[in-house]
Amino acid sequence: MKDSLQAIITSLVNDEGSVSINEIDGEKSVIFEVKVAESDVGKVIGREGRIAKAIRTIMKALAAKEGKKVSIEFIN
Repeated sequence: MKDSLQAIITSLVNDEGSVSINEIDGEKSVIFEVKVAESDVGKVIGREGRIAKAIRTIMKALAAKEGKKVSIEFIN
C-alpha cells in the first residue's frame, strides 16, 4: 500500500525528493503520515480538499482488500 501511495503523491508534486511517507502499522489499521514540500501542499490537498479525499478513497479501497482500515494524515 505504501508504494501505491508513494506513486500517487510523487506524480502530483514538483519536488519529488521532499516526499516523505511514514507508515504506522497496527493489527487492523494503518496510518500514513505524508509530508511534502511547502510549495506542493496545495497540489496534494487540492481545492476544498478534493484531491486529498480522492487519495483517501483509493487507499481505503486498497486497504479493504487486505482487511484493514487506513488513515492518511497530511503534515505540513
